[in-house]
Amino acid sequence: MASTTRGGRLAGKKAIITGAAGGIGLETTILFAREGAAVLMADISESALEKAIAKVHDILPDPPRLETIKCDVSKEADVEAMVAHLDSWGGVDIMFNNAGIMHADDADAVDTPEKIWDLTHSINVKGVWFGSKHAVLSMRKHKKTNGSIINTASVVALVGSATPQLAYTASKGAVLALTRELAIVHAKEGFRFNALCPAPLNTPLLQDWLGDDAAKRHRREVHFPSGRFGEAIEQAHAVLFLASDESSFVNGQDFVVDGGMTKAYVTAQGPPTKAPTSFAR
Repeated sequence: MASTTRGGRLAGKKAIITGAAGGIGLETTILFAREGAAVLMADISESALEKAIAKVHDILPDPPRLETIKCDVSKEADVEAMVAHLDSWGGVDIMFNNAGIMHADDADAVDTPEKIWDLTHSINVKGVWFGSKHAVLSMRKHKKTNGSIINTASVVALVGSATPQLAYTASKGAVLALTRELAIVHAKEGFRFNALCPAPLNTPLLQDWLGDDAAKRHRREVHFPSGRFGEAIEQAHAVLFLASDESSFVNGQDFVVDGGMTKAYVTAQGPPTKAPTSFAR
């Protein structure tokens, strides 16, 4: 069992994590709590949140303040209520806008249904806007002089994908543009905005989608110089850095955590490297 570090890197800070019930969100929750932050875990699934907070308590029996809230990030009223939940805590210091979807019916320019386009952008783009908006309002209300907002984008916002996922890719490109502008607009207030750009990860979402299709799996794995997918914990460590005061001069960045995938010209040869162990597994 890991123990909570009350004087950790985020000691005294209050954080909201959306999409907190699994993957990057859950791993980040564990790291944030371990480093002394009070965390509000948000997700659209209450049952998933119940399992997730139980997992956190298994790993950290005595975390700082830790609560859950159901939130549909595509609805501003939900996001506003989520952020207001932290008023009694002293207002938000860290906002991790992590919730997002990649729909199975997402396709190319011809075959992507308009309803899938609209759904994807409502969650992946409007959700980030709403989260950013109400985080800023909370920071102003509570007279914060510094704050960190991290928005989950993707490497597909930086490189083209031969696998059709147009609505998703376009939405993540929008997250990058939105994050850069907010970083500049709010810099003098002390509020930093950065975008996390993960590569494909060894998460249940991707692994369930790949299934037993060895060719589909190899088509993706082959592009990693390390020979393996990334792990959610590796993204969470990057988010922890961006959330902490250690990154006080990091602002407006496309923070790429991809194992070198987007920098590779030819694929490295040899066996894959050993992956770290995630907390929540």
